[in-house]
Amino acid sequence: MADVAQRAGVSVATVSNVLNRPHLVADLTRERVLRAIEELGFVRNRAARSLVTGRADTVGFVIVDLANTFFVDLARGVEEQLDQQGMRLLLANSDVDLAKQNEYIELFEETKVSGVLLAPLDAPLDVARAARARGLPIVHVNWPGDDESCGVVVDEELGGYLAAQHLLERGRRRLAFAGGPFSLSAVAQRRTGATRAVAEVPGASLETIETRRITTRGGRELGDLLAARAPSERPDGLVSASDALASGAIHAMLLAGIRVPEDIAVVGYDNNHYAHDSPVPITSVAQPGHEMGMIAASILLEEMQDAGDHAHRTLTLRPTLHERASSAAG
Repeated sequence: MADVAQRAGVSVATVSNVLNRPHLVADLTRERVLRAIEELGFVRNRAARSLVTGRADTVGFVIVDLANTFFVDLARGVEEQLDQQGMRLLLANSDVDLAKQNEYIELFEETKVSGVLLAPLDAPLDVARAARARGLPIVHVNWPGDDESCGVVVDEELGGYLAAQHLLERGRRRLAFAGGPFSLSAVAQRRTGATRAVAEVPGASLETIETRRITTRGGRELGDLLAARAPSERPDGLVSASDALASGAIHAMLLAGIRVPEDIAVVGYDNNHYAHDSPVPITSVAQPGHEMGMIAASILLEEMQDAGDHAHRTLTLRPTLHERASSAAG
């Protein structure tokens, strides 16, 4: 900055204002400083700035699975909210790996980000809890908060209820809920919702099928399992815990000669690209990812700005069902 100031013929304070508060600097002076910055190839040292100010103008976001477009929607919502405050987003993908998730939390703490948003694995959050205890604000996304943190979630049980209710309204009575493992809290809550919807309709039944994963590979295994049964032993409606699982199942069932939705109507969950790219477009329960991201970022900013009076809480949003060909009446 001293070199820039000397080249532009201004003080270091003026250079700082150009970088951080440009509205305070006259146009001609600002242009002279910017020209000196370009000529010298100056790049500000954000790490050094954070040592002086005690905080960076960045927020870290650890995402569990960037391959799922739901989490991309979350990130876009976060970024939009941070942009309004002049802050920047650092994005990390744990890729469904607890060790990577913990390493990214530690990295963000070491680099002195102002706060962290965490869309975690369904696993212990000891590293996040320890970082919070050392003063790093952390807000959970797609995961509930606790006495020490905030969270933003979607009503997963309602989502499962909406999926099953939709199939029941289409006249389906032999439903199956597929997903897994059931130890995953989101999958378990979706199954609870589906069970509740079926219990409200006399004569309806719900079979549960636990899969090893909720990926397209798991879906193909599920489709093969259903295809191996006699037609009379198959469900006429399938509630899938994810669109990826539903997509794989539809592929396998179509190859086996099972018609979708005529023989088995299907509802997925997430409303991501799998729902659109499937050979039969999939009816899906959507989570408001963009809205969740904006709300989570707002809560984090609130905690960063007024940690002393901040009240921890969990906000629960409603999912919505988007109907497509996989559950059309027939």
